[in-house]
Amino acid sequence: MKHLVDKMYDFHFLSKDEFISLIEHRDKELSDYIFKRASSVSHQIFGNKIFIRGLVEFTNYCKNDCFYCGIRKSNKNCERYHLSDEEILGCCQTGYSLGFRTFVLQGGEDGSYKTDDICRIVDSIRRKYPDCAITLSIGEKTYKEYKLFFDYGADRYLLRHETANDEHYRKLHPDNMSLENRKQCLYALKEIGYQVGTGFMVGSPFQTIENIAEDLEFIQSFSPHMVGIGPFIPHKDTIFKNEKPGSIELTLFLISILRLILPKALIPATTAVGTLDSKGREKAILAGANVLMPNLSPIGVRKKYALYDNKICTGEEAAECKSCLEKRVESIGYRIVVDRGDYGQR
Repeated sequence: MKHLVDKMYDFHFLSKDEFISLIEHRDKELSDYIFKRASSVSHQIFGNKIFIRGLVEFTNYCKNDCFYCGIRKSNKNCERYHLSDEEILGCCQTGYSLGFRTFVLQGGEDGSYKTDDICRIVDSIRRKYPDCAITLSIGEKTYKEYKLFFDYGADRYLLRHETANDEHYRKLHPDNMSLENRKQCLYALKEIGYQVGTGFMVGSPFQTIENIAEDLEFIQSFSPHMVGIGPFIPHKDTIFKNEKPGSIELTLFLISILRLILPKALIPATTAVGTLDSKGREKAILAGANVLMPNLSPIGVRKKYALYDNKICTGEEAAECKSCLEKRVESIGYRIVVDRGDYGQR
């Protein structure tokens, strides 16, 4: 199987059947080999830099009812909130003073924020912090809306496809949502000029190795600027509450695959990885990840943005969180940098 790893290293490509074979035959020796190859590629392109993004989870209202999500519309136990413009800008001010040069505004699909509201918020951040990148992660919108956000100053957009298999998608989402529309949104974002991020859950209910291979095949074809993957973690107020979490071991293996097929991509060591394994984020970096996303949201709302159970870092001040991450990163030979961290940037 090492020849498949070498093929990705040299050509950044595998077929669906090769992805399946590689995943099915992984063992410790193969994992160690792919981690080494992926780390080598990461160092060639980014050196020992780890980029940080300041995450602002500004609303947990959502019109959607995705079956796996803790902030799904039908969860009556979710204590809802949304932040004002002033609160969002306050989070950015805190982050900027700590050296953050990318802000990620993430939220459920909250209808109380109209298109004009998002444009106004983006414009305010752009005017106040012209040297920063602004990333949005607010779900499925129209082409016109995406274009307006971009014109007002948004640089990047994160929209996980979650699964590239239509049948699997329908098992995780209500009938009013479709994989086709999700993909169309991604293609629209790329056409407009965003740096685009996508991704999927590892070990989600009903997922097969073939499904994962289809995810990798789609990502390989779409060639996003960013890819976020993390293990599925159940939430107590969803129909999947008794499902097993996804595998950390497989998640790390897939991060290495992503680094090899998309050498210049921005790949986060996600909070979900750190939630299931206390050293998970360090392991993800050693497997090829190069981004961390500390939380800048007000401490009073962090526990309310619960997509899954037992989320880490909900009680840390932003400065405390950044300091902790710096020490963790330095302990494995890397360093956090405070620039924008663009796609392929060394």
